[in-house]
Amino acid sequence: MNQSNLVLNAIQIKQRIDRIAYQIYEDSSNEKELIIAGISNSGYRFAILLNEVLKSICPIPTQLIEITLDKNNPTDFKLNPNIPITDFKNKTIVIVDDVLNSGKTLMYSLKPFLEGDVKKIRTVLLVNRDHKRYPVEADFVGITLSTTLQEHIRVDLTAGAEAVYLE
Repeated sequence: MNQSNLVLNAIQIKQRIDRIAYQIYEDSSNEKELIIAGISNSGYRFAILLNEVLKSICPIPTQLIEITLDKNNPTDFKLNPNIPITDFKNKTIVIVDDVLNSGKTLMYSLKPFLEGDVKKIRTVLLVNRDHKRYPVEADFVGITLSTTLQEHIRVDLTAGAEAVYLE
C-alpha cells in the first residue's frame, strides 16, 4: 500500500511559483522576450502557472510553448506550437519541468534550443530530487528533497488541488 506524505500544499506551491517568477524577472530584466518552454504534462502545467505570474509582474513579453518528448526515444521531440529553430536566435529560453529525477528528460529537452543559437537557457524545477545521472543543473528550484531511489514524487497541479506528495 502506498502512503502519501504531503510535501507542498497549494499555498506553498503558489509561494514557490511567485518566488521563481521574481527570480526569472531579476535574471532576465534586460531581455526583449522570454520563451517559457514547459515539458509536457505537469511540467507544461507548471510553465502555464509560472507564465501567468510573470505576465502579472514584469513587462517582458513571454511566449509559452510545450515540449513533448518520447521517453523511449528522447531525441524525438515536438514543440507546440511548432516554431522554427531559427526563431530562437538570440532569445532567452526558460525550460520548465515539475520534478528532476535523473536529469535525462531535462537534458534532452535542451536539444531543440541548442540548435537554435539562443542567447541564454535557464532551467526551472518545482522539485529537485538530486539523483542526477546527467550533467544538468536547475537554475531555479521550488524545493530540493533528499529522497531514496525507491521513493516517488507525485505532483498534482490541477486547479484547486495543487499539491506535491512523497510516496
